[in-house]
Amino acid sequence: MTLEAAQRSEVTDNLREQVRGAARRSRTAARALGILSTDVKNRALRTAADHVLMNTRAIMDANRADLEAARASGTPPAMLDRLALDPNRIEGIADGLRQVAGLPDPIGEVLRGRTLPNGLQLRQQRVPLGVIGIVYEGRPNVTVDAFGLTLKSGNAVLLRGSSSAERSNAALVTALRAALATENLECDAVQLLPCADRASVTHLIQARGLVDVVIPRGGAGLIDAVVRDAQVPTIETGVGNCHVYVHESADLEMAERIVLNAKTRRPSVCNAAETLVVDAAIADVAVPRLVGALQEAGVMVHADPSEEELRAEFLSMEIALVVVDGVDGAIRHINEYGTGHTEAIVATNLAAAQQFTEQVDAAAVMVNASTAFTDGEQFGFGAEIGISTQKLHARGPMGLPELTSTKWIVWGSPVTGHIRPA
Repeated sequence: MTLEAAQRSEVTDNLREQVRGAARRSRTAARALGILSTDVKNRALRTAADHVLMNTRAIMDANRADLEAARASGTPPAMLDRLALDPNRIEGIADGLRQVAGLPDPIGEVLRGRTLPNGLQLRQQRVPLGVIGIVYEGRPNVTVDAFGLTLKSGNAVLLRGSSSAERSNAALVTALRAALATENLECDAVQLLPCADRASVTHLIQARGLVDVVIPRGGAGLIDAVVRDAQVPTIETGVGNCHVYVHESADLEMAERIVLNAKTRRPSVCNAAETLVVDAAIADVAVPRLVGALQEAGVMVHADPSEEELRAEFLSMEIALVVVDGVDGAIRHINEYGTGHTEAIVATNLAAAQQFTEQVDAAAVMVNASTAFTDGEQFGFGAEIGISTQKLHARGPMGLPELTSTKWIVWGSPVTGHIRPA
């Protein structure tokens, strides 16, 4: 082995041990968190909200440095928007923690139970998952959302953010750990992993026996890499190629407002509309009106989209346009090109809307509502850990219940006990 190869191997081994050491500390913290009372967790969340606000200046300074570096490297505007923090966004992040504190605690909730004919008493109740790893790209708000939801659900979290948000994430985690220390709780309930070397992701997602589940949040490349290489269970969050279908029965004034909101409200997020689908029966009237409104708002409309554009998550002021034959054509197109995130129909025909909701394969289906509503806070979850597009364990915005597993508790007779017959 050459000296250079030996040095690389040593660096890799050191990073692997650094990640696994953090995971072991998380495991210890998770055992303590799992038995905390609801009152203690809620108080810690409110204290964390206060600490985030108290450290606004430090967080803003760190974020400013991240933004300057991102601009210098040519980061697209949509990604800069995801990265940027301002006092209003920081206030919103803190408010999200307070909202989570006000939500019902899922831990201990009994999902089902009964007494068997032999007298055994069974109940299935929610318990924490344990150690959750989050791999995410340049969105500092995820740092705090993940902390709040995992703490309330009794889990420890290992955060592996992107290098583009390294300073912002570090400032936020410093505030969160200070809040935990104030409440005499395990600071290792939240840890930030190194992000300079991509190998830290590999070490995290292959820490079998130390990490209970990994959740990737980001673009298709990140999600695919985590799902492909993970040796621990993953919950796949989805790329958002979302559609708005304007049915022939649609009120075009309503359709225009919904399409504009779905596309332009915040085009850099995964619930933004990426394709406008128009019914051929009204295309002569609807297409000029909707395209005109989009263009006036600054949206580039791909009126003759390529296969790549039909499958694209633009995350910018761009949208594809397709014309289809009726609701059947819309459903076929969406099920072919959609990513299972959020799909919307604008229609006054209830039968068409019902058919759309039953046959479109997506985590969330909207009727006469913008795709922008697929969001944990909008659903009343306080925040979300991500939007799952898979079909096992969790689907759609993931709040507190989705960060739990279950345990069966079986009580035998306190007098005679129970034994199973031969």
